[in-house]
Amino acid sequence: MKIELRYFASVREALGVAQEAVEVPDGVATVGDVRVWLRTRGGAWSETLAEGRALRMACNHTMTDAATRLTDGCEVAFFPPVTGG
Repeated sequence: MKIELRYFASVREALGVAQEAVEVPDGVATVGDVRVWLRTRGGAWSETLAEGRALRMACNHTMTDAATRLTDGCEVAFFPPVTGG
C-alpha cells in the first residue's frame, strides 16, 4: 500500500524531511504501525518518533490515534503537540 507522509515543525526539523511517499510493508495497517515502522530507520527517526514521546498524528487531515486504519493513498502527518504561552 502506498501512502503519503508529512512531517511538521520540530518533527520536520529533526528528521530533515517535510514529506515523502512510501510503500508500507505488509503488516503495517494503522497509523501507529507507521510510527513503529519509521522508527526502524534508526537515528533521528527512532528518537523523534519514540514511544512515549508527545506526538500528534493525523490521517487525511483529521486528528487521529494510533489505531486508525490506513487506506491506499492516504496522508499521514506527524507533528508536536501545540503549546501556548
